[in-house]
Amino acid sequence: MSTADRFRAAVDSRDLAALDGLFTEDVRFYSPVKFTPFEGKPMVLGLFGVLLRVFEDIRYIGRYDGAAETSADGAVAPSAVLPFRATVGGKQIHGIDLLHFDDEGRIKEFTVMVRPQSAVQALGEAVLTGLMADGLVPAPPAG
Repeated sequence: MSTADRFRAAVDSRDLAALDGLFTEDVRFYSPVKFTPFEGKPMVLGLFGVLLRVFEDIRYIGRYDGAAETSADGAVAPSAVLPFRATVGGKQIHGIDLLHFDDEGRIKEFTVMVRPQSAVQALGEAVLTGLMADGLVPAPPAG
């Protein structure tokens, strides 16, 4: 079973522990709602803990394999694109997960793209709330 298949199965079953072995220690996660990536396995796993709670009904609807240049170092890496559909806060989301793999088949870079804009906003708000609740990012100052 490929890493993309194992990733998809872990998300389908909402199994955060199964995701742990799929990421490199220095994995980068590029979000549609944050300019800089989330970096490192602990942060990315924490983010996935939030995402698995926020997505009400995520389902993958396909898979495309190939190779692509990574944004981290410009090298060409084996890659998979996983189109998905989900609901967040009552908003329908269409999106793709773009996974780049290292030489051992682990995910070293992960990019998410979603549409429409209203869904991006709902997703951003829900994820920020979850990250603050889990202590992964500080709450904004009051006032």
